[in-house]
Amino acid sequence: MTELLIRFVIGGIVVSCFALIADLFKPESFGGLFGAAPSVAIATLSIAYLKKGAEYVSTESRSMILGAIALGVYAQFVCWLLMRRRMKALPATLVSMPAWFAVAGGLFLLLR
Repeated sequence: MTELLIRFVIGGIVVSCFALIADLFKPESFGGLFGAAPSVAIATLSIAYLKKGAEYVSTESRSMILGAIALGVYAQFVCWLLMRRRMKALPATLVSMPAWFAVAGGLFLLLR
């Protein structure tokens, strides 16, 4: 229960910081774009550091970065299918999922 409370507080602080930054810059969607996932990641890594140490957090951080790269490739591929091939959203996302998994798996094997 304490761990959830800590995640909630740290996540809330980070989301609030991103919302503040979004109010300062344009477009204001900046805050929404970066608000949720980074706040959860920072909270998770903070707790992991306190419980398991720097080496564990290093491995987790690398995994998060590789996952983000794979997600970026997936998103680009989905956008390409939606814009250039005029596919509907559901088929485009389903067709693109193997690309996401392939990039994530390939990056994992490359850095292993």
